[in-house]
Amino acid sequence: MSTEVKVPVLGESVTEATVGEWLKKPGEAVALDEPIASLETDKVAVEVPSPVAGVMGQQVVSVGDTVAVGAVIAIVEAGGAAAAAPAAAAPAAAPAAAAAPAAATSEEAGEGVTTLSPAVRRLVLEHGLDPSKIKGTGKDGRLTKEDVLAAAASAPAITAAAPAAAATTTVSSGPSRNEERVKMTRMRQTIAKRLKSAQENAAMLTTFNDVDMSEVMSSRSRFKDAFEKKHGVRLGFMSFFTKAAALAAKTIPAVNARIDGDEIVYHDYFDVSVAVSAPAGLVVPVIRNAESMSFAEIEKTIGDLGKRAKEGTLTMADMTGGTFTISNGGVFGGLMSTPIINPPQSAVLGLHRIEDRPVVRNGQIVIRPMMYLALSYDHRIIDGREAVTFLKMIKEAIEDPARLLIDL
Repeated sequence: MSTEVKVPVLGESVTEATVGEWLKKPGEAVALDEPIASLETDKVAVEVPSPVAGVMGQQVVSVGDTVAVGAVIAIVEAGGAAAAAPAAAAPAAAPAAAAAPAAATSEEAGEGVTTLSPAVRRLVLEHGLDPSKIKGTGKDGRLTKEDVLAAAASAPAITAAAPAAAATTTVSSGPSRNEERVKMTRMRQTIAKRLKSAQENAAMLTTFNDVDMSEVMSSRSRFKDAFEKKHGVRLGFMSFFTKAAALAAKTIPAVNARIDGDEIVYHDYFDVSVAVSAPAGLVVPVIRNAESMSFAEIEKTIGDLGKRAKEGTLTMADMTGGTFTISNGGVFGGLMSTPIINPPQSAVLGLHRIEDRPVVRNGQIVIRPMMYLALSYDHRIIDGREAVTFLKMIKEAIEDPARLLIDL
């Protein structure tokens, strides 16, 4: 008996996806609800589970194909076939005693693969590693991206001697001029379209300021141990900036609004889209009602969203909505940038690296840890005075964090 595997519902307003990769090959055993394929939508990767236990049959579509919700993408044969395959193979394997350990290793590897996230699975395939031989440090012993990268880094040491020996007989023919064409992923195509659309449809402008991080760094240094002990999460800088932006948005509500036709929609909630790097590109999961969250709640939410972004397990719901965006290019060493707004939002705050610089305080030149702030905004809805005031209020709150406690 054969069972069709169809594209599941992908989320509100999402009607199609692209086949990112097959997680099971024809002839491989599959368990009930085991992922057999990964689909790429405009925002996230979605795993397609097997509706029955059995053996992977025909793959109806290929990697890179566009498929609609409800379309048949594969066939899974009934469970009886799964039992028949090992039975038929058993006599052939019996004469060779050495075959048993190899079969066991292969079986273990198959079980290990079912626990991999799409991002981790992609890394394993790229580096040609056996996941069953990598020790997992994630929850329940699962492999993480860091585990695979560490294994990949140590692997070249084993095979380095072979290329070195071969190099003695190779005649160099000059520098390489090869080219490679790689089709853009669906997510990368969507990112490109949205960013270009933002530039074409919004009257975008960026204003800058700098902020002295001394007080925040001092507060963080004093309280980080007690904070982590009490809340089980590290105290970072993002919670300070999120609270400061939420506070400033109360005074300048236009930065937390959007244009809908000939109307301006103002929000009495502050849902912050936090730009984080994922294997398939930049994603912006949302911290909802950040204005009413504590520092610990913000840090826990950011940590959870960042972890799931790296694992490729964010859902459509995680990235739906958002009324304002914070992008921290400082984690990559960026000194200054002009971030692009995330439509239909009207503003994005860009954070950058902290750098010791000479500044004047009370007539004296002193060294302070300084950061450049950038606010890109839609000039159709936000005036220059409002943008400058908003950024100035964030600067004041960061340089005097007590303002965040007394709502000033």
